[in-house]
Amino acid sequence: MTAQKIFGGVQRLFFVAPIAAMMFHPQGFAQAAAELQWSQDPGSHCKFVAPSSLTSGPTFWIGACLEGKASGQGMLRRRDGERAGAAFFGRLKDGIPEIGVIDLGDGFKAGRFSSGDIGDEAAAEPQDRIDAFRIAAEAARLVGAKYAAEKNAGSARHYEELAKTLELQID
Repeated sequence: MTAQKIFGGVQRLFFVAPIAAMMFHPQGFAQAAAELQWSQDPGSHCKFVAPSSLTSGPTFWIGACLEGKASGQGMLRRRDGERAGAAFFGRLKDGIPEIGVIDLGDGFKAGRFSSGDIGDEAAAEPQDRIDAFRIAAEAARLVGAKYAAEKNAGSARHYEELAKTLELQID
């Protein structure tokens, strides 16, 4: 076997591997290539990409923060002064939403994160909506448990009730 055969294959690998990585990226080729708008929790400084349905404004993360990025299940909540704004309940990975539900106050958007928002896929799978509501209910319960641990019974009760409402959307 010649060096050309060995190293020629390696050169092709360095060319093909980044393209393959983008094609099989969980958010897809377009999402992997898109420039994402990063935000930061004003208190914890945890970084994340907020779905565009939350609109701009101070947004807070309640959940795990691994290596400076929101990770796992939790809630992104926009605040408008003293008033709570829209909220995302779901799962993030390395600061980027994967799946969940946005509570707009007058309705829900559910699904996977795509093109900068939740639930914007034209041909979304029904199972994605079901999974989104299940994951969102779990996230709301985690937020409620956090407030219960802080002895904030009113907020704990609110998020437990919201979790039940999210579960009812599955039926």
